[in-house]
Formats: sequence, structure tokens, C-alpha cells
Amino acid sequence: MALKKEIYTHDAPWSVYALGWSMRGNDPAVQHRLALGSFIEQYSNKVAVVRYAPEQDAFVRTATFDHPYPATKVAWIPDETGTKEDLLATTGDFLRVWRVTTGSSPSGSGLEDAIELRNLFNNNKNSEFCAPLTSMDWNRDDATMIGTSSIDTTCTIWNVETQQARTQLIAHDEEVYDIAFARGWDRFATAGQDGSVRMFDLREFEHSTILYESAKRVPLLRVAWNEQDPNFLAAIESEAPYTTIIDIRMHAKPVMRLAGHAASVTAVAWAPHSSCHICSAGDDTQALIWSLANLPKPVEEPILAYSAAAEINNLKWSSLNHDWVAIAFEKKMQLLRV
Repeated sequence: MALKKEIYTHDAPWSVYALGWSMRGNDPAVQHRLALGSFIEQYSNKVAVVRYAPEQDAFVRTATFDHPYPATKVAWIPDETGTKEDLLATTGDFLRVWRVTTGSSPSGSGLEDAIELRNLFNNNKNSEFCAPLTSMDWNRDDATMIGTSSIDTTCTIWNVETQQARTQLIAHDEEVYDIAFARGWDRFATAGQDGSVRMFDLREFEHSTILYESAKRVPLLRVAWNEQDPNFLAAIESEAPYTTIIDIRMHAKPVMRLAGHAASVTAVAWAPHSSCHICSAGDDTQALIWSLANLPKPVEEPILAYSAAAEINNLKWSSLNHDWVAIAFEKKMQLLRV
């Protein structure tokens, strides 16, 4: 089911923030499927599932469900064999895992998805409330494991099957804004308000390593592992027009900064199939793809650039279809062939 165009644009009824590509392999029906989260400044928000409809050569909405507060992140279960239960995780006030069931539309117009809440995770045993969750990551090597980050300085590693917390730890001195698992390693990284990127080992939670600290403790909003070479991480600083590249073998000093944006970088994603390509997007409406093939030589210019119609809120690179990057801006989700 090949996509025919170079760019696809899907219009949503609300501002789009959270983005998540399906990671369910060996299933043609979901090869080009994404979840989109709304950003509405009120309690009632939405998450939609969209997928490619070949007869229309367009992305159509196959499900929409209610979500309390804007989802800070949406992520499908990593399932490259296509044999696991079809699940979608979201974070906001809580971590929620949703079960997705695909069937035919009653009108005969194509596929339709039914969504039901499978689990709600709350690690606060003394209250029905918990501190807001800023982000999460699904472990690609162990799909029973999800890590969440919170404004209460903690990270929690959950077991999806037992619905229990494997551990909860104080990860930073202040709010934790992001968490990311390394592929193939027993490690995860976090970034936070205190301006540091820290690394933890799943086999020994008591200790962490500070991989990088920003100048003047500028908050670090996002952290992302290189998909092919876990020696490298990318981090985004608050209101910074660059992406910081970190080599975990050389603490404190970044390898380089990719400084091609004219305004704040808002999102970053490594190529799933290449150790030396990375995409960044920002408030300057630009999505830029960089090649780091000549490290440690400086990288002055991106190899590809795309201008959106407005400030880009988020981006995700498809792990199943490596030619496609999704970006979100205003009420649009746009797919770019790269």
C-alpha cells in the first residue's frame, strides 16, 4: 500500500499537539496509521486515530475518543511482529492504556476503530489524584514496560501487564519533562527543569549519571536517543534555536549544536534506520533534516528543509515507513516524504 504523494495534509477540528505513529508490523491495514492528540485549553480534549485510505489517497479519521486534558504524549505499543494486543498509551493527568479494535464501518465506507480504556495507572496510593505527567516512553525491547516523567520530580517505570509500578524514583531536583529508553540497552535518559540530562540503568536504579548540564541551568524540554547508535542523544533547551547532540562517552561537553533554526526548536527525532540522520522542527515553521555522517566535524547546514504554514508543535519519524515524517501545526497533521 504505497503512498502516492510527496505531502499529505490532514485537517483536524482542533489544534494538534501529540503525535504517534503505529509500530505494528506485518499488518498492511495499519502501516500508515497515527494517533493525534488535541490541544484545547480546557478539561475536555480528544485523541483521534487516522489512517491512510488508498481509495481516497488521503488520511481519514477512523476513531475519536475523549481524553481528560491535552495528551502530553501518545504512543502505540512497539509490535514489529504484529502479534501483540493493539494498544495505545497516553499521558496527561494519568498514564492510560487504550485497547484498539479494528473493524469495518457500518456504512461500508472503510475501516473503523473502536477504542476502550484498558488500564489507568496511578502510583499515588493515598489519593485518586496524581501529579501531571509530562511525557512517557514505551520500551521498544520489552513492550510490557512504560516509563513516565512527572512535574513532581519523579519517573515511574510501569509493568503494563501487572499494572504495577516496577519502581518510582526521584530523577531530578525539579520537574522532569521527558523520558526516553535506549534501544538494546538497559538504560533510559531523562531531561528536566534543572537543566540536566541524566541516565539511569534499569538494573540499578539507585544511581544516575549526569550526561549534560545546560549553561545557567536553562530547562531541558526533550531528550531523544539515536535509534541505531545509543552512544548519542539529542536534547532541546527551552527557547533555544538549536539542538544539542550529546555523546554519553564524553560527559558535560556536547559533541555539537545544530543551529539552523531562527526560533525555538520544539521537537526532534532521529531517523529509525540511520545512525547519522536527525530531524528538528521549530517555531520558525521549519522542519530540517541533518546528516551527522562526518562527526566530529561541525555541521553547518541541513541536507533537507521544509517550511510549514505555521509554527511546528511536534514531529515524529515513522519507524515502519522510513521515508515519512509527520509534523503538527495549528489544526493540521502533515506527512512529508523525506
